[in-house]
Amino acid sequence: MTRPAYTEALADSGVLIRLTAFDPHVAGTPPLALDLPDSDIDILCHAPDPRAFAGAVWAAYRDLPGFAMWQWQGRDRPVVARFHCSGWLFELFGQARPVAEQVGWRHFVLERRLLALGGEPLRAAVMTRRLAGAKTEPAFAQVLGLAGDPYAALLMLEGLDDAALCARIGA
Repeated sequence: MTRPAYTEALADSGVLIRLTAFDPHVAGTPPLALDLPDSDIDILCHAPDPRAFAGAVWAAYRDLPGFAMWQWQGRDRPVVARFHCSGWLFELFGQARPVAEQVGWRHFVLERRLLALGGEPLRAAVMTRRLAGAKTEPAFAQVLGLAGDPYAALLMLEGLDDAALCARIGA
């Protein structure tokens, strides 16, 4: 059985409406058209009050299959929840910092920009690495020839202009 488009699952879950107070943003591979059959839907939220976020998530999704929620201890650790809806795994991240400042969102924005500049050849090269088992950021780093920690290396490209990114893609 095939699962519906991620946009349909988003609508079915109501997550963007139910969590509107937390400025939810969809990130990850489905909106980039880099998803695999087991990819999830990531929702990044601004949750300056972790208890309020956890309460809203609990009230809305506790009865869905696979529901789990946790928060690691330490500074700037998000509340994370997951559940299944309409054939998709959802992962919610509620962090105290605004979504635009969250590392996951910054990666997503950069990857979207790279794909817009690199077009189908870049998408195909990244998908080849993903199909071979690489996570998204390591796949981009491999294709772009970035050394070291792929997550940090990608963020180093954030401030480059389009010409510099195109040169990087072409290399």
